[in-house]
Amino acid sequence: MAAAAEEAAGSGGGGSPSSARRRLRIISGHLRGSPRAPEREALSLSPCKAQGGSTGPASGSIPKKRQELLKWNGWGYNDSKFIFNKKGQAEFTGKRYRLGGMVLPTFKEWMEKTFGASLDHKTTSRATLNVNDVPPSIVKEEFLQDLRATKISYSQDAEDRVFRAHGHCLHEIFILREGMFKRVPDIVVWPVCHEDVVKIVELACKHNLCIIPFGGGTSVSSALECPEEEKRTIVSLDTSQMNRILWIDEKNLTACVEAGIVGQDLENQLAESGFCTGHEPDSMEFSSLGGWVATRASGMKKTIYGNIEDMVIHIKMVTPRGIVEKNCQVPRMSTGPDIHHFIMGSEGTLGVVTEVTIKIRPVPEYQKYGSVVFPNFEQGVACLREVAKQRCAPASIRLVDNAQFQFGHALKPQVASIFTSFLDGLKKFYITKFKGFDPNILCVATLLFEGDREKVLQHEKQVYDIATKFGGLAAGEDNGQRGYMLTFVIAYLRDLGLDYYVIGESFETSVPWDRVLDLCRNVKERIVRECKEKGVQFAPLSTCRVTQTYDAGACVYFYFAFNYRGISDPIHVYEQIERAAREEILANGGSLSHHHGGKLRKRWMKESISDVGLGMLRSVKEYVDPNNIFGNKNLL
Repeated sequence: MAAAAEEAAGSGGGGSPSSARRRLRIISGHLRGSPRAPEREALSLSPCKAQGGSTGPASGSIPKKRQELLKWNGWGYNDSKFIFNKKGQAEFTGKRYRLGGMVLPTFKEWMEKTFGASLDHKTTSRATLNVNDVPPSIVKEEFLQDLRATKISYSQDAEDRVFRAHGHCLHEIFILREGMFKRVPDIVVWPVCHEDVVKIVELACKHNLCIIPFGGGTSVSSALECPEEEKRTIVSLDTSQMNRILWIDEKNLTACVEAGIVGQDLENQLAESGFCTGHEPDSMEFSSLGGWVATRASGMKKTIYGNIEDMVIHIKMVTPRGIVEKNCQVPRMSTGPDIHHFIMGSEGTLGVVTEVTIKIRPVPEYQKYGSVVFPNFEQGVACLREVAKQRCAPASIRLVDNAQFQFGHALKPQVASIFTSFLDGLKKFYITKFKGFDPNILCVATLLFEGDREKVLQHEKQVYDIATKFGGLAAGEDNGQRGYMLTFVIAYLRDLGLDYYVIGESFETSVPWDRVLDLCRNVKERIVRECKEKGVQFAPLSTCRVTQTYDAGACVYFYFAFNYRGISDPIHVYEQIERAAREEILANGGSLSHHHGGKLRKRWMKESISDVGLGMLRSVKEYVDPNNIFGNKNLL
């Protein structure tokens, strides 16, 4: 907080350094994370780690050299992946996830039946990165001399540059498996604090460079792709070493955090003090706080904790024009449009987010999972609508359609106990035979309740009572927990699919409640129709789930995948189908995106926010970044 106030005072935030210190003396006494004594030291600025400060970057889960831990051409950890073993059974390797080391006895059959795929038809991808294929680094010596003078760490190594040249869009991973990008960053820099970022941006302005901010590298909207036509030196500004919690304010329940920290480290470090943010996007293991802000992220538990825009109190961002931040850290201001909303969703086009003050909560004392099975998707949606109307949604409530239910069932591990197997069979008999649910139509909602134990149990009863009115049957805690945890391994499946000629992707939208059913049906039908028209020989997987609920609507997530054997340019075909699906969403009253934007969808920006709205965004860009230093071409 001291650093934030001092920076504001020194960058046009109003007042002198002495007045800033006076304010700090009054308001900073209850902060954790800075020295307690003597008082004069407690109120002093936290030194930049690069300038003789005693603290270096926090020990994060993801190393500076990402290739030491993560795949170079696929999702996640090197030791974690889906494979088919020597017996032809699917299993998940590694020990990082609950599914690790477990056999999935029905997955192979599901994959063959759903896609017409076969273990006999396997593709080959490049096993290692050939550095000779990587475009050369072109950096002027004058810039390098200035950069060395700052003592900021940098690299022109081919592996380092390729790792930061992409996110995780289907076409990006496909390119890595088959070839190489035509344009990658020329140099990677690792600032360790806000002041380092200021220096890098100043040097970029001086030497007319292009900066592309890099957080966790999990983008699924082409946000990290380097424009092929960019002739300037491209600098990948990797924020991963800016990963400290600067202070925790227990009275106001806020924390000031450097923007490069990844979700799992943020939650683990806060938990040591008994707090959490509750923000859990599917990518939380790898995505960064700054990335959440820059993309207007949403998490699985948004019902209780909110989306990122609901959680942010204060943002500090470095732009070519200077530093943007408010002069105080308060829950709300009415001094014109909120400048935070120019920053959130800006996707690296205006500057670099360096520090964020975010709301925190005490770690919930009690968690309970649950699940409900409904006779059909229509009744499931009606239940979620009623839960939203009564404002009693649990931390997470997600409804999957039948195709996705079958998909999830195929990922069920082999049961070790005969008794457990008998119980599973009994439950299936009860639901399908005794209650008459059609296994090819039914759908399932997974639930997660958090909070005070007594209130959680009351809340649970209220939700199950509503579900009963819509024909829902309680389906147990295990199914709910397994469904929630599968979220973190689903992304690994795409890599397995690519090994067997299956390409797949997800996309999402938000939609008013009265359009949910029509939109889901029409988009899924459009995908099937487009696949047939584009020459896809096998029926595709086209499925959806309702993932977040609001008073006025819901977020709907679509998965679609198909067997591309016999198609000469599968990525082009996929992109045509995805574009048609996106147009179908818009035609049915859905939004362009709920929480994934980026250059991948910017062709629809004018239609989505109007010509005048787009002009407003351009005006902000032209003022803040007149020379297009942040030239990733996202949004505009």
